[in-house]
Amino acid sequence: MLNCYDVANYFLAQQDESAGDLISNLKLQKLVYYAQGFHLAIYVRPLFTEAIAAWTHGPVVPELYEYYQKYGNCAIPCPTEIDFTRYDEETRSLLDEVYSVFGQFSAWKLRNMTQAESPWQAALSTRSLITHRSMKDYFKTQLNYEAEAV
Repeated sequence: MLNCYDVANYFLAQQDESAGDLISNLKLQKLVYYAQGFHLAIYVRPLFTEAIAAWTHGPVVPELYEYYQKYGNCAIPCPTEIDFTRYDEETRSLLDEVYSVFGQFSAWKLRNMTQAESPWQAALSTRSLITHRSMKDYFKTQLNYEAEAV
């Protein structure tokens, strides 16, 4: 199983700095959240083990936030080394799809999107962590919604 840092590094390696495609800590948190949610909905198991908390600005993996907080609101640089063999084809496909769909949005747009979703709302109202079950249940509805729209 991957950890949250593996997922974060995968997304950071996808950014194209020359095209202005930059990832801040806020944006990274939301991409990692979406990856976990869709992985739970599709494969019924977590992508990584670290918990996701409901913070003021949306879902956050606290350990990941602490690690990247030194960058503030600025872009996090691409990792200098990443071992892509750690990611199986299934995982790479999911992460690529999440980045393709959600990576195009700004950090603040992603913040607003996650705050409109039930997993964050429910956890924030009870001051608890966002549960795997709430993410799985919510993201399953998003999969069905996307399939019906096609």
